[in-house]
Amino acid sequence: MPLPLKIVLGIVALLFAAWAVLYITKGRFLKGPFERIATSNLERKVEVGGDFQLYFAPINIKFLAEKISIANPQWASEKHFFKADLVEARIATFSLLTPDERINWLRIVKGNADLEWSADGDRNTWTFGDPRQRGKPLDLPTIRRALVAGTRLRYAHPQLQFHADVGIDTVRARDTKFENDIRFSGSGGIRGRPFTVSGGLLSPNETVAGGENQLALQAQAGPTRIEVSGTLPGATEIEGADLRMQARGPNLSLLFDFLGVAIPDTRQYRINSHLTKSGDEWRFTHLRGRFGDSDLAGRLTISMPQDRLHLNADLASKVVDILDIGPFIGYNPQKLDAQGASGAVEVVGGRPRILPDAPLRVEALKRFDANVKYSIARVRAESFPISNIAMALKLDRSLLTLSPLTFDLAGGFLSSDIEINARGEPVRTAYDIRLSPTPMGRLLAGWGVEQSGTSGVLKARVQLTGLGNSVRKSLANSNGRIAIIIPAGTMWTRNTELSELDVGTFVQKMFEKKLKKPVSINCGLVAFTVRNGVAAADPILIDTAKNVVLGNGAISFRDERIDLAVRADSKKFSLFSGQSPIGVGGYFAEPKIDPISGELLARAGAGLGLATIASPLAGILAFVDIGDAKAASCGPVLSGARAVAQRTKKGKARDDVGTGKASVS
Repeated sequence: MPLPLKIVLGIVALLFAAWAVLYITKGRFLKGPFERIATSNLERKVEVGGDFQLYFAPINIKFLAEKISIANPQWASEKHFFKADLVEARIATFSLLTPDERINWLRIVKGNADLEWSADGDRNTWTFGDPRQRGKPLDLPTIRRALVAGTRLRYAHPQLQFHADVGIDTVRARDTKFENDIRFSGSGGIRGRPFTVSGGLLSPNETVAGGENQLALQAQAGPTRIEVSGTLPGATEIEGADLRMQARGPNLSLLFDFLGVAIPDTRQYRINSHLTKSGDEWRFTHLRGRFGDSDLAGRLTISMPQDRLHLNADLASKVVDILDIGPFIGYNPQKLDAQGASGAVEVVGGRPRILPDAPLRVEALKRFDANVKYSIARVRAESFPISNIAMALKLDRSLLTLSPLTFDLAGGFLSSDIEINARGEPVRTAYDIRLSPTPMGRLLAGWGVEQSGTSGVLKARVQLTGLGNSVRKSLANSNGRIAIIIPAGTMWTRNTELSELDVGTFVQKMFEKKLKKPVSINCGLVAFTVRNGVAAADPILIDTAKNVVLGNGAISFRDERIDLAVRADSKKFSLFSGQSPIGVGGYFAEPKIDPISGELLARAGAGLGLATIASPLAGILAFVDIGDAKAASCGPVLSGARAVAQRTKKGKARDDVGTGKASVS
């Protein structure tokens, strides 16, 4: 016999002898070496208090250990990572030579497993070896079949304020289609809110030898409910799973709290989607549902590149109700549900307040990144004709940008770039909002202004920067500029006549049935300089064919107070002209217009005195506008220049416009 063949036969004989010894003795003599080698490799104390078996049967590895325990690292809250009265398994031998380890059959009796992260989030109990090394994601071997009795699984993540305690048992199914079910149920808590979970793994008879498992899972945290059902390739194998998920509750942000992810609040919702896992990605596809009175569709992917949670989404809505946008910017969804639009108003210290004050969840933003695209075909709103909203949101290590955020508005186009920098304290927000030329008739139609006879347009820009973790706080100390520019156009005579309280001309034209005769607008600018949350008129100046509208005063983002005075000086002689400021006061939530100013009342009193002492004609003189208003040079107006740069048509500096200071003249 050739020597090589003898060597091969010798090796085979030795292997057979070793196999036979292990099979006959069941490998019980390996108990001590197993404990020593496992303890050394895991750097954890491993003990077997009862029977021990380790052998080939015939090819797969048979493992059995009674009273087995694996210690936890010293920082953990529990003494043991794992312990059980009995662990019995059939392990695919050749799978140990590959990264995809496979357990064909597993039995656990009265087991307890402790899966826990350290308080600093750097270590966990299932990463073995050097106790100082960074914790790795949980990677279970593929388990084809399992029988579990009286076993509990504990999971805790202090940084996420999350913990769960789940009991697992194998029960005989009533439905003859299944051999047995692995049922689980338990409870836990997330950020102080308790939840319950239950479900089962259902193994069909025809595929028990390495086949598919039917998963049914239900979880509930208060009114938030999640149901997952579908097929798993193996009992612990999620890769390539074909699942369906249903979720419903009062607020989507509560659902994402399970991931430690902060999203804007929403009104009540219900969502359905397909769910599968591919690599390190959880993919939610064919997503369909509603939030409030709005629809939602698209896809969402959750992944962990470089051990950091990342959300990638492409979402769309056909119709969104204006109330459903409110929670996105910080309004209370429950109040909106109960009170409608009035739920956006709060009374603080006896004063109405409408700017949203919901704080940005800065700590949650530190834990994940995101890229989200969201489009809305139409917004259902009574006053604003908004459509074709397109938003690109990016979150990169606490730097949140909404750029671009665009939509069509009343025949115009609004584009904006918003940056919220939460990388430091305090949060810094920069707003840059631009409105392209927009027809005033269409824009104001929701407030009862007819479009006929109004051909004027307006364009606008808002540039503000403020500090604070809410919309209200960032605006309350913001600095920047607000400018609304009105190029040449026409407007109803009624609108301009009322603005100057020109009673004589207004009544005259009303009787002549010329109320809708257009009045030409040469140019206009309504602008404010914002300093530390107070926006002072800089300037308010509208030049028409008949008059010049001027304004002074300020609005405050600090307490939402309005304190403006607007007057219209006629370019032509007119009787019965009030020629006095119209007061615009109150608060953002409750603005008030007061056409009977103190100056107007004083002039009315003077007129009454003159009429009593002299003659009725003298009383009229108090209401005569001699028509000396100075026409505006439209160049500085149309460029949005500050008050100091405004000029009359003769090129002289104006001394009748607001200077950008907060006082009312």
